[in-house]
Amino acid sequence: MKIIHTSDWHLGCSLRGRKRYEESAAFLNWLGELLEKESIDVLLVAGDIFDTTTPSNRAQELYYRFLCRVAESPCRHVVITAGNHDSPTFLNAPRELLRYLQVYIVGKIGESLDDEVLLLKDAQGEAELIVAAVPYLRDRDIRSVEAGESLEDKARKLVEGIRSHYELVGRRAEEIRAALSGPIPVVAMGHLFAAGGSTVEGDGVRELYIGSLAHVGRDFPPVFDYVALGHLHKAQLVGGQENCRYSGAPIPMGFAEALWEKQVIMVEFCAGQMKVMPVKVPLFKALHSIRGDREEIERQLEELKSKTQKAWLEIIYEGKEIISDLREQMEAATAGTELELLRVSDNRSWQQVMNLMEEGEVLSELDHSEVFRRCLEAYEVEAEQRESLLQMYNEILDSLLMEDVMAE
Repeated sequence: MKIIHTSDWHLGCSLRGRKRYEESAAFLNWLGELLEKESIDVLLVAGDIFDTTTPSNRAQELYYRFLCRVAESPCRHVVITAGNHDSPTFLNAPRELLRYLQVYIVGKIGESLDDEVLLLKDAQGEAELIVAAVPYLRDRDIRSVEAGESLEDKARKLVEGIRSHYELVGRRAEEIRAALSGPIPVVAMGHLFAAGGSTVEGDGVRELYIGSLAHVGRDFPPVFDYVALGHLHKAQLVGGQENCRYSGAPIPMGFAEALWEKQVIMVEFCAGQMKVMPVKVPLFKALHSIRGDREEIERQLEELKSKTQKAWLEIIYEGKEIISDLREQMEAATAGTELELLRVSDNRSWQQVMNLMEEGEVLSELDHSEVFRRCLEAYEVEAEQRESLLQMYNEILDSLLMEDVMAE
């Protein structure tokens, strides 16, 4: 049996105001070809299918066209779980219809564990795989609220709630396997931040829960032969374990991810043995981030222009010379080339406030937390208060961004 593990498609996402439908379409086309070429039996998608809880019509079209294509391929089953960017209600809405295509959707935890623990069967009707399809576990689903709780108490209860839920689905998977005539593989899915996970600034990974306190331990129940995780955009092992992985996002979500090799994970079970093989995803749109003083930037620009490759470009100026028309100069330097300039930033710290006026920095270039940090600085809030205020702000922000606006 062959499985493909992927996650974090973020259909409908943008980068500096540029929609990325073409890249997403190219990836889904490539993935469809891979499923056919490798005769994949099961596709697992571990959350963040869409970039927002209210995806555009075009993003939805990409999603449903792909599922229809997979239904016509040798791939027998597709299991999709919601991530923190997804609307559980939206994903679940066509669930019963999609089940006829052997597509199983788990947008949120249900009243029964059997809503998450799925027994998949082969073409002859024989059991071949158990999937513990755990979606993103929202705060209100797994934690009781108590007055006067500290942030640390909330984070501890969240981690305990997540661990407890995986223990429950793990036990249910064991019960199902014990009732079968022979041992079959058990795979878990999740959308969470495992302790020790690697991120970089600007990779677009939205904090889960309360700031970064609630990172889940690496010790998943031993019943799981493989754990397919989503949320972190960099493909990586969890705690060095070959059988517990983040597949990562298939396209670079920001310039910080430009140098990462993107991949999906192929997992093969044969005669009681498991083999895990990363499969490299092609680069569908080149992103380049160049930095330095004027001379270094000009040198790198000339090198990129000589490649005659279409690419999006970020320039970070780190020189000492004051260049009041920096963006205009960079636009002139890239005019008539295959390079499209998306962002120009001046990194001289003492010039940052002036840059807001001189460089015309706009609100859309700042994330929510950066705007709040600047407000704290503007109002000269004491340094020891800033961290707790930022954590409380992020808690409120998360509750708004992750609200299921389609739920009744």
